[in-house]
Amino acid sequence: MHNSLIFEACVESLDDAIAAEKRGANRIELCSALDQDGLTPSPELTLKCLQHLTIPVMAMVRPRGGNFVYAEDEILLMEAEIEYFKGSGVAGVVFGLLTNDGAIDVENTRRLAKLASPLEVTFHKAIDYSDDILKSFQELNTIEGITRVLTSGGMDTAWNGRNILKQMQDIPGRRIEIIAAGKVLPANRLQIAEFTGVSELHGQRIV
Repeated sequence: MHNSLIFEACVESLDDAIAAEKRGANRIELCSALDQDGLTPSPELTLKCLQHLTIPVMAMVRPRGGNFVYAEDEILLMEAEIEYFKGSGVAGVVFGLLTNDGAIDVENTRRLAKLASPLEVTFHKAIDYSDDILKSFQELNTIEGITRVLTSGGMDTAWNGRNILKQMQDIPGRRIEIIAAGKVLPANRLQIAEFTGVSELHGQRIV
Protein backbone atom coordinates (compact mmCIF):
# COMPACT_ATOMS: atom_id res chain seq x y z
CA MET A 1 0.00 0.00 0.00
CA HIS A 2 2.79 2.42 0.96
CA ASN A 3 4.10 2.52 -2.60
CA SER A 4 0.83 3.88 -3.87
CA LEU A 5 0.59 6.77 -1.39
CA ILE A 6 0.84 10.27 -2.84
CA PHE A 7 2.49 12.99 -0.76
CA GLU A 8 1.59 16.53 -1.76
CA ALA A 9 3.85 19.22 -0.31
CA CYS A 10 2.44 22.68 0.27
CA VAL A 11 5.10 25.29 -0.57
CA GLU A 12 5.44 29.03 -1.17
CA SER A 13 8.94 29.30 -2.66
CA LEU A 14 11.07 27.70 -5.36
CA ASP A 15 13.63 26.52 -2.78
CA ASP A 16 10.93 24.79 -0.74
CA ALA A 17 9.50 23.19 -3.87
CA ILE A 18 12.87 21.82 -5.00
CA ALA A 19 13.64 20.56 -1.47
CA ALA A 20 10.23 18.84 -1.25
CA GLU A 21 10.77 17.05 -4.55
CA LYS A 22 14.23 15.90 -3.42
CA ARG A 23 12.74 14.54 -0.20
CA GLY A 24 10.20 12.47 -2.07
CA ALA A 25 7.11 14.64 -2.57
CA ASN A 26 4.95 13.34 -5.44
CA ARG A 27 3.17 16.62 -6.09
CA ILE A 28 3.37 20.29 -5.12
CA GLU A 29 0.63 22.64 -4.05
CA LEU A 30 2.02 26.08 -4.85
CA CYS A 31 0.80 29.09 -2.89
CA SER A 32 1.86 32.49 -1.73
CA ALA A 33 1.24 33.73 1.83
CA LEU A 34 1.11 30.46 3.75
CA ASP A 35 0.67 32.60 6.88
CA GLN A 36 -2.85 33.24 5.50
CA ASP A 37 -3.29 29.52 4.67
CA GLY A 38 -2.22 30.10 1.07
CA LEU A 39 -3.11 32.62 -1.64
CA THR A 40 -2.62 32.58 -5.42
CA PRO A 41 1.09 32.32 -6.32
CA SER A 42 2.64 34.87 -8.68
CA PRO A 43 3.08 34.02 -12.37
CA GLU A 44 6.87 34.37 -11.91
CA LEU A 45 7.02 31.85 -9.08
CA THR A 46 4.71 29.48 -10.93
CA LEU A 47 6.86 29.48 -14.07
CA LYS A 48 10.09 29.06 -12.08
CA CYS A 49 8.68 26.02 -10.31
CA LEU A 50 7.45 24.51 -13.57
CA GLN A 51 10.94 24.95 -15.07
CA HIS A 52 12.75 23.33 -12.13
CA LEU A 53 10.45 20.52 -11.03
CA THR A 54 9.62 17.19 -12.62
CA ILE A 55 6.59 16.50 -10.38
CA PRO A 56 3.12 17.98 -11.01
CA VAL A 57 2.28 21.43 -9.65
CA MET A 58 -1.19 22.39 -8.39
CA ALA A 59 -1.69 26.17 -8.15
CA MET A 60 -3.79 27.82 -5.46
CA VAL A 61 -6.52 30.16 -6.71
CA ARG A 62 -7.43 32.32 -3.74
CA PRO A 63 -7.44 36.09 -4.18
CA ARG A 64 -7.48 37.02 -0.48
CA GLY A 65 -7.27 35.64 3.04
CA GLY A 66 -10.25 35.34 5.34
CA ASN A 67 -13.44 33.46 4.57
CA PHE A 68 -14.41 31.59 1.40
CA VAL A 69 -17.53 33.59 0.53
CA TYR A 70 -16.71 35.47 -2.66
CA ALA A 71 -18.41 38.41 -4.37
CA GLU A 72 -18.84 38.46 -8.16
CA ASP A 73 -15.80 40.72 -8.72
CA GLU A 74 -13.65 38.24 -6.77
CA ILE A 75 -15.02 35.33 -8.82
CA LEU A 76 -14.10 37.20 -12.00
CA LEU A 77 -10.57 37.60 -10.63
CA MET A 78 -10.43 33.86 -9.87
CA GLU A 79 -11.57 33.17 -13.43
CA ALA A 80 -8.72 35.31 -14.77
CA GLU A 81 -6.23 33.45 -12.57
CA ILE A 82 -7.57 30.08 -13.74
CA GLU A 83 -7.26 31.21 -17.38
CA TYR A 84 -3.64 32.14 -16.72
CA PHE A 85 -2.86 28.81 -15.05
CA LYS A 86 -4.49 26.89 -17.91
CA GLY A 87 -1.88 28.31 -20.25
CA SER A 88 1.04 27.96 -17.85
CA GLY A 89 1.59 24.21 -17.70
CA VAL A 90 0.39 23.46 -14.17
CA ALA A 91 -1.36 20.14 -13.56
CA GLY A 92 -4.31 21.75 -11.86
CA VAL A 93 -5.82 24.42 -9.67
CA VAL A 94 -7.00 24.52 -6.06
CA PHE A 95 -9.95 26.58 -4.85
CA GLY A 96 -12.94 26.47 -2.51
CA LEU A 97 -16.12 28.53 -2.26
CA LEU A 98 -18.83 28.64 0.39
CA THR A 99 -22.14 30.48 0.77
CA ASN A 100 -22.97 32.82 3.63
CA ASP A 101 -24.90 30.07 5.37
CA GLY A 102 -21.99 27.62 5.48
CA ALA A 103 -22.80 25.45 2.46
CA ILE A 104 -20.78 24.76 -0.70
CA ASP A 105 -21.31 27.55 -3.28
CA VAL A 106 -22.36 24.96 -5.85
CA GLU A 107 -23.19 27.40 -8.64
CA ASN A 108 -19.85 29.22 -8.62
CA THR A 109 -17.84 26.07 -7.88
CA ARG A 110 -19.42 24.49 -10.96
CA ARG A 111 -18.64 27.62 -12.97
CA LEU A 112 -14.94 27.64 -11.98
CA ALA A 113 -14.52 23.87 -12.35
CA LYS A 114 -15.97 24.04 -15.85
CA LEU A 115 -13.62 26.87 -16.79
CA ALA A 116 -10.62 24.99 -15.34
CA SER A 117 -11.24 21.90 -17.49
CA PRO A 118 -9.22 19.93 -18.58
CA LEU A 119 -7.00 20.78 -15.58
CA GLU A 120 -7.36 18.80 -12.36
CA VAL A 121 -9.35 20.64 -9.69
CA THR A 122 -8.89 20.31 -5.94
CA PHE A 123 -11.59 21.79 -3.71
CA HIS A 124 -9.58 22.92 -0.69
CA LYS A 125 -10.07 23.14 3.04
CA ALA A 126 -12.99 25.55 2.67
CA ILE A 127 -14.99 22.32 3.07
CA ASP A 128 -13.77 22.11 6.69
CA TYR A 129 -15.56 25.41 7.39
CA SER A 130 -18.87 24.19 5.99
CA ASP A 131 -21.67 23.35 8.44
CA ASP A 132 -22.11 19.72 7.41
CA ILE A 133 -18.94 18.27 5.98
CA LEU A 134 -20.40 14.94 4.83
CA LYS A 135 -23.31 16.65 3.09
CA SER A 136 -20.89 19.13 1.51
CA PHE A 137 -18.74 16.27 0.26
CA GLN A 138 -21.74 14.54 -1.29
CA GLU A 139 -22.61 17.80 -3.06
CA LEU A 140 -19.08 18.14 -4.40
CA ASN A 141 -19.37 14.64 -5.85
CA THR A 142 -22.19 15.90 -8.09
CA ILE A 143 -20.07 18.70 -9.60
CA GLU A 144 -18.42 17.87 -12.90
CA GLY A 145 -14.68 18.47 -12.98
CA ILE A 146 -13.80 18.27 -9.28
CA THR A 147 -10.89 15.82 -8.97
CA ARG A 148 -10.06 15.93 -5.27
CA VAL A 149 -10.97 17.50 -1.97
CA LEU A 150 -8.42 18.64 0.60
CA THR A 151 -9.70 18.16 4.14
CA SER A 152 -8.90 17.40 7.77
CA GLY A 153 -12.41 16.07 8.31
CA GLY A 154 -13.48 19.39 9.81
CA MET A 155 -11.06 19.05 12.72
CA ASP A 156 -7.83 20.90 13.56
CA THR A 157 -5.65 18.01 12.32
CA ALA A 158 -6.10 15.07 9.96
CA TRP A 159 -5.52 12.63 12.83
CA ASN A 160 -8.24 14.22 14.94
CA GLY A 161 -10.54 14.17 11.93
CA ARG A 162 -9.67 10.59 11.00
CA ASN A 163 -13.12 9.16 11.70
CA ILE A 164 -14.78 11.69 9.39
CA LEU A 165 -12.09 11.16 6.73
CA LYS A 166 -12.81 7.43 6.86
CA GLN A 167 -16.55 8.10 6.51
CA MET A 168 -15.89 10.38 3.52
CA GLN A 169 -13.65 7.74 1.95
CA ASP A 170 -16.38 5.10 2.38
CA ILE A 171 -19.31 7.15 0.99
CA PRO A 172 -21.11 5.04 -1.65
CA GLY A 173 -20.70 6.40 -5.17
CA ARG A 174 -17.71 8.57 -4.24
CA ARG A 175 -15.75 9.62 -7.31
CA ILE A 176 -13.61 12.38 -5.78
CA GLU A 177 -10.23 11.53 -4.24
CA ILE A 178 -9.72 12.68 -0.67
CA ILE A 179 -6.45 14.35 0.32
CA ALA A 180 -5.92 14.21 4.07
CA ALA A 181 -4.44 17.47 5.37
CA GLY A 182 -3.73 19.09 8.71
CA LYS A 183 -0.43 18.47 10.54
CA VAL A 184 0.41 15.47 8.36
CA LEU A 185 4.07 14.61 9.01
CA PRO A 186 6.48 11.80 8.10
CA ALA A 187 5.87 10.44 11.62
CA ASN A 188 2.10 10.04 11.25
CA ARG A 189 1.33 9.90 7.54
CA LEU A 190 1.24 6.09 7.27
CA GLN A 191 -0.93 5.83 10.37
CA ILE A 192 -3.42 8.33 8.92
CA ALA A 193 -3.47 6.53 5.55
CA GLU A 194 -3.98 3.11 7.14
CA PHE A 195 -6.76 4.25 9.47
CA THR A 196 -8.73 6.24 6.87
CA GLY A 197 -8.00 4.32 3.68
CA VAL A 198 -7.03 7.64 2.06
CA SER A 199 -4.04 7.35 -0.29
CA GLU A 200 -3.25 11.05 -0.85
CA LEU A 201 -1.82 13.18 1.95
CA HIS A 202 -0.88 16.86 2.10
CA GLY A 203 1.19 19.09 4.34
CA GLN A 204 3.84 21.76 4.64
CA ARG A 205 6.17 19.22 6.29
CA ILE A 206 4.87 16.02 4.76
CA VAL A 207 8.28 14.94 3.46
